[in-house]
Amino acid sequence: MSTADHMPKNLVIVESPTKARTISSFLGDEATVESSMGHIRDLPRSAAEIPAKAKGEDWARLGVNVDNEFEPLYVVPKERKSQVKKLKELLKDADEVYLATDEDREGEAIAWHLVQVLKPKVPVKRMVFHEITRPAIEEAFNNPRDLDDRLVSAQEARRILDRLYGYEVSPVLWKKVQPKLSAGRVQSVAIRIVVERERERMAFVPAGYWSIEGSFAPQEDLDKGFGASLFSIDGDRVASGRDFDSKGKAKKGVRVLTQDDATNLATSLTEADFKVKSVESKPYTRRPYPPFRTSTLQQEAGRKLRYTSSRTMSVAQRLYENGYITYMRTDSVELADSALAAARGQITKLYGEEYLSPSPRKYSGKQAKGAQEAHEAIRPAGDFLTPEQVAANVGPDEAALYDLIWKRTVASQMADAKGVTVSVRLSAEVDSTEVVFGASGRTITFPGFLRAYVQGADDPEAMSDDKEEILPPLEEGDALAVERLEPTGHETRPPARYTEASLVQRLEELGVGRPSTYASIMTTIQDRGYVFKKGSAMVPTFTAFGVVGLLEKHFPNLIDYEFTAEMESDLDLIASGEQESVPWLRSFYFGDDGLKEKVATRLEEIDPRIINSIPVGEDSDGNTIVARVGRYGPYVERGDERGSIPPGVAPDEVTVEKAIELIETQNAGDKIFGTDPDSGLTVYGKTGRFGPYIQLGEQEEGSKAKPKRASLFKSMTMDELGLDDALKLLSLPRTVGEDDDGVEILALNGRYGPYIQRGDDRRSLETEEQLFSLTVPQALKILAEPPRRRGQSRPSNLKELGEDPVSNKTVTVRSGRYGPYVTDGEVNASLRQGDSPETITIERAAELLQARRDRLGK
Repeated sequence: MSTADHMPKNLVIVESPTKARTISSFLGDEATVESSMGHIRDLPRSAAEIPAKAKGEDWARLGVNVDNEFEPLYVVPKERKSQVKKLKELLKDADEVYLATDEDREGEAIAWHLVQVLKPKVPVKRMVFHEITRPAIEEAFNNPRDLDDRLVSAQEARRILDRLYGYEVSPVLWKKVQPKLSAGRVQSVAIRIVVERERERMAFVPAGYWSIEGSFAPQEDLDKGFGASLFSIDGDRVASGRDFDSKGKAKKGVRVLTQDDATNLATSLTEADFKVKSVESKPYTRRPYPPFRTSTLQQEAGRKLRYTSSRTMSVAQRLYENGYITYMRTDSVELADSALAAARGQITKLYGEEYLSPSPRKYSGKQAKGAQEAHEAIRPAGDFLTPEQVAANVGPDEAALYDLIWKRTVASQMADAKGVTVSVRLSAEVDSTEVVFGASGRTITFPGFLRAYVQGADDPEAMSDDKEEILPPLEEGDALAVERLEPTGHETRPPARYTEASLVQRLEELGVGRPSTYASIMTTIQDRGYVFKKGSAMVPTFTAFGVVGLLEKHFPNLIDYEFTAEMESDLDLIASGEQESVPWLRSFYFGDDGLKEKVATRLEEIDPRIINSIPVGEDSDGNTIVARVGRYGPYVERGDERGSIPPGVAPDEVTVEKAIELIETQNAGDKIFGTDPDSGLTVYGKTGRFGPYIQLGEQEEGSKAKPKRASLFKSMTMDELGLDDALKLLSLPRTVGEDDDGVEILALNGRYGPYIQRGDDRRSLETEEQLFSLTVPQALKILAEPPRRRGQSRPSNLKELGEDPVSNKTVTVRSGRYGPYVTDGEVNASLRQGDSPETITIERAAELLQARRDRLGK
């Protein structure tokens, strides 16, 4: 850095404290580096944030003045005001301001907002860099540019568009589906994709078919056995899974074997003479994959590391801000010349010259519809540190993701992999019928880039690129020994549900969303109850079906893939200066088929009963069964009979048989346990809206007094309870005893769970079973603890999971008033639908905690 008699006081503003610390270490005394803590200004999040001068305006609820050129109403949220004050104080002593926010549209918008709020009277410069290394920061500091108004305009148009979409459509969902739902431009399309896949699964008709799996060996070398599958019979290819459609119907021209067919044929082939009918050998070449862009990084981290999109981006952010990788939100697969040289140098050093591609590989072009070549690919920054060097200085999550990025980048500059594929046909004749088996082999003659990196696959049964299938040397006419012929039954399977990785890939293929949005979309559709996970599979809820059904029928454009992709393209045109934002927003909102008119005219047309109904089928008597989205949750209905659908049941699992079971179980009538010996009243088991309960006697006609009732514990089922159990539940509240002053202590089961009470003093209990087992000393110990607000339970560690990779603190599963949650002592995150305290892993807990941190802005 240059020096002078008068050192100018430079203020550099970035988004995060970590980024600030890293850049400050490079600039030293040249500048003061401070964080804005993310966005310092945004549209109002609630009515409470709307300034008094705007509260009376018709447009105020939107936060956008649609009547005045779509002027946004920006406010500084309460939690950012102290940071804004700090920045203004630092600005007083500054001679120049450098805005070093991220290089994408969002970063440009943050920089613009800083100028608007801070109103600096000194020169303002824009620092742009792809990586946070000393050379990159010094280059950006010495060669700043001006703010790009086109990028700001495009980001502002995107923000206003999303606000109008969400704030106009969401109230329709509240009125017609369920309260507190939300709609979003990309979010709703993502939900539609997941729902459509579930519809395919619901409509799927499985087909059964049989094959024969055989083991063979050359007669002259019986130690070299290999497997082969039945291929054809008399020239007719034997059906495999790919030959059936979704209705279970086989293609024409294939032979579908039954169990008897396969068994009889296998028996008749036992003594047959098999020989090699043909051998076909072909060389193949496989080229390396391009370096990572945002979407492919999320996909691979999901497949290989089991990271969610949110976790991947949080880890990548930390790697970027600490100077280990280049900027992680990008559509580009290009590598700078310096990166090409660094990668090729490491290949030569680590693998040898023969593994280096003859010339530098240049990757470019649009990788997906609507892609933007705005940045470099995601790659190691600066000196291309090896994974071992980085692992010594970062946590396990960062080390694993860096390893993935390093290997992918290096592999992109390596030589092609080469090999040979072999296809063999084996034949025998039985009863004048030719029966052919097939076997395939693959041999890698030169691994090339596969030495460094092998791409993952969404299909767990797919053969990886580096796997070999070695067949023995075979020639046409060779005699073969039969070691085994086994008839094998198969059944076609419905299309696999989306994972986060495959859903991101589908969104990118459709041109919907942008790199910066994918991770937040994955989190949002789960947090808002539209999707839950079974393993890594994303399962839509019945609420998602209701929302998608409403949008498809009454607002088809808003959930149309092509329309949504075109909006992304239009926003790109605004960014490039080829289109103006205000006329475009005016057309979207006020146009002939604009959003405002669409919502106003169609609201009354929407029949909630129709859009919230999902056909299930008919019972044996022809009665129609439907699943419906209700105010208190989903249920199945047959005529006047209903049955609630338990949480965690996927829509494709609600078959006619399952629906009948739910209806009949929940409408079986009261269970009579017997007679209470003290009162002489009958003890009933009943099922209500909120679940099963015990009731003593019947409600007298004309009386407002309700019979005594007691809910079953969560661990109980009606079928396993007897009269003694029922009377025990009815005995609550239980008197535990008295304290030293003679004050009675009661154990009660309340609306929010079990608790004890002494006078006006209450404390929650950890389990319902404690209501019967708690002693006076135990109760006094709990009462001695400080009171906690509703929803805050005493630390009740159900189990310890391990160390969180971000905070490096021990993560435990705890029992709270509103259910189980995980915590590292700083951040709490509730378990989601599909998670279980018994089976949750440290990896899943880390994902939940990181998602919670992201929402809290930590």
